[in-house]
Amino acid sequence: MLYQLVERHYPEFLEQLSHQGKSLPKHVEKEFEEFLKCGRLEHGFLRVVCDDCKHEKLVAFSCKKRGFCPSCGARRMAESAKLLVDDVLSGYPVRQWVLSLPIPLRLLLARYPKELSKVMQIIHRAIATDVIQRAGYLKKQANTGAVTYIQRFGSALNLNIHFHMLFLEGVITQEDAKVKFSRVKAPSHADMEHLVHVISHRIAAYLERAGLIERDANSAFLDLPLEDEDGMLHLQAASVNYRIAVGKDIGKKVFTLQTLPAQDEDTYGQLAQIDGVSLHAGVFADTHQAQKLERLCRYIARPAVSEKRLSLTATGNIRYELKTPYKDGTTHVFFSPFDFISKLAALVPPPRLNLTRFYGVFAPNSNVRARVTASQRGKKSPRLAEQLKDPEQPYHARSMPWAQRLKRVFNIDITVCEACKKTNVKIIACITEAAIIQKILTHLDKQDSPITANSCRAPPLNESMQLTRLDDFVIQRDFDFGA
Repeated sequence: MLYQLVERHYPEFLEQLSHQGKSLPKHVEKEFEEFLKCGRLEHGFLRVVCDDCKHEKLVAFSCKKRGFCPSCGARRMAESAKLLVDDVLSGYPVRQWVLSLPIPLRLLLARYPKELSKVMQIIHRAIATDVIQRAGYLKKQANTGAVTYIQRFGSALNLNIHFHMLFLEGVITQEDAKVKFSRVKAPSHADMEHLVHVISHRIAAYLERAGLIERDANSAFLDLPLEDEDGMLHLQAASVNYRIAVGKDIGKKVFTLQTLPAQDEDTYGQLAQIDGVSLHAGVFADTHQAQKLERLCRYIARPAVSEKRLSLTATGNIRYELKTPYKDGTTHVFFSPFDFISKLAALVPPPRLNLTRFYGVFAPNSNVRARVTASQRGKKSPRLAEQLKDPEQPYHARSMPWAQRLKRVFNIDITVCEACKKTNVKIIACITEAAIIQKILTHLDKQDSPITANSCRAPPLNESMQLTRLDDFVIQRDFDFGA
């Protein structure tokens, strides 16, 4: 459904923007263009043949983008989770820290992504110092490690820049050239309140020095006018503030569906808030909970859009179900087709922005990284030393092959023959020329070949399919709250 919505409404959305004298940045346009080619045989494929039974199949190319493609995002999620669990965090207790920012700061960091690194350094130093002090050490005596994911999306497809940080629940010390890990207790509510106060004050002070905000007479911080160099400001501002970005209702709040508000949970000791800055540290995975840690890593590295929660209404609008209801009882948000496309555009990260960061003992320039991680990568790595002794045995940082991601996420193994179930499968050709692609697909379709019978080409969005989709999803207006 997501593909069909983009295929149908994205060109009209661009046309509407052009009437307003606006356009999308090149990297956002490329995100949509590559998404429309993702998984379609018409845009290229691999020919894979089994040497034993000669069974052949075609494997379409993926867009591998970071914005909103659910398929590629899920594969990247699987690789990230495997890397963290097997190579980085294996054998350590880990606590998740989640920092949310006020709405004005979310838009500010979206407009100035270069400031994200400085803000994240402030956050990491504050939490790392707290962990080290709770362990009974000074900063020069011990260190800790963390992996941070920058999430740009909220549950309602809104632009919401926040940070998921996986911190070691302890510190690393060096004694007589030996590395030692010491655990710490969970942070208390007083620790959380002190941390969120320090973090909010330091972030505000830095942004004021950078000239992005200023103080008024009451020492409150006011936002300065934002620059609109790439023409995305109106889309990002609407997305951050839950507003409609295009159409006749521009500027209005998005339509929501609400039920009875959920009861407030007791988050004492796990949550602290001040001036819109929220810090949560209630999720913990111990050393023996590898499955829980992988679920946690998958959660923080998940793609922005979930097609399972996406549906159409009888009026042709898009309904998106929240992962968990808001405190006011909101369970769904509704978008017009054009506003839905604008929300997707606002979620696309700028180019060359690294959304995964490693800090402390896990940082690339850490002297102990090779000794505290299972992969033994980094400075003074024994594997690197072996490579220097024997140049014929190069040492490379290994990433999960795309075929392995397919197997891990979708249980599709292109290295195993579908007919004889053997693994003697080889790639014999990479087809990228449009004329040859069309000739092969036309021939296979005329022959009613099973190779293209179940291909991943998107079905056409014809009238009958649209009516079927609309009939499947009807807004339920009467709720029995007593049930």
